Amino acid sequence: DRGQMLYDAGEDVGEVWFPLKGVVSLMTVLPDDRMVETAAIGREGLIGVTCGPMNARAASRAISQIEGVAACLPADVFSEALEKSQEMRLALSKFTESLFAQVQQIAACNAQHALDQRLARWLLTIHDRSDADRFNLTQADIAGMLGVRRATVSEVGGALEDKSLIERGRGWVEVLDRPGLEKHSCGCYGAMRAVMKDLGVPRPRVPQ
Repeated sequence: DRGQMLYDAGEDVGEVWFPLKGVVSLMTVLPDDRMVETAAIGREGLIGVTCGPMNARAASRAISQIEGVAACLPADVFSEALEKSQEMRLALSKFTESLFAQVQQIAACNAQHALDQRLARWLLTIHDRSDADRFNLTQADIAGMLGVRRATVSEVGGALEDKSLIERGRGWVEVLDRPGLEKHSCGCYGAMRAVMKDLGVPRPRVPQ
């Protein structure tokens, strides 16, 4: 379900999740309980083992951002399978490297780029991992992901809507012009996609 927490920062993670549909956000939780998204994961990856060594405490909070379906394995079962399969180890290594690159790129993006560019980049990231052009998201959801006030998101989202890049309704956002949204975004989105391509990480979204 949307908003479901798979694990919290500081918890022991005993399972590994493989999203088959939907999007999971990894959230950095600040000392004052504010949160900001540091990565988004869809069917191209997994959640749980990448938080650190097996049975380590999670460094982030994992929340279902776009509702979907995921397969789940106990961490020890996954670890045993990993030991037996070189292909699994290679695939995990590639995904982990791409995830680390995403975290780094988002940190730089949040520090250096204008909010309208960041919002475009974030919507593209979610669109990549979603099965539709329209997805259930509130202004509060988006504000929480970007670490800004809801009123600010409403204003910037309105600017993107005025350009006919997106359409918004009560509790949903629809991507109308993906090429236009890519042009409006900063270079961080393209940089993250390039890393995934170079590493051979599967593209989350199948072109229509």
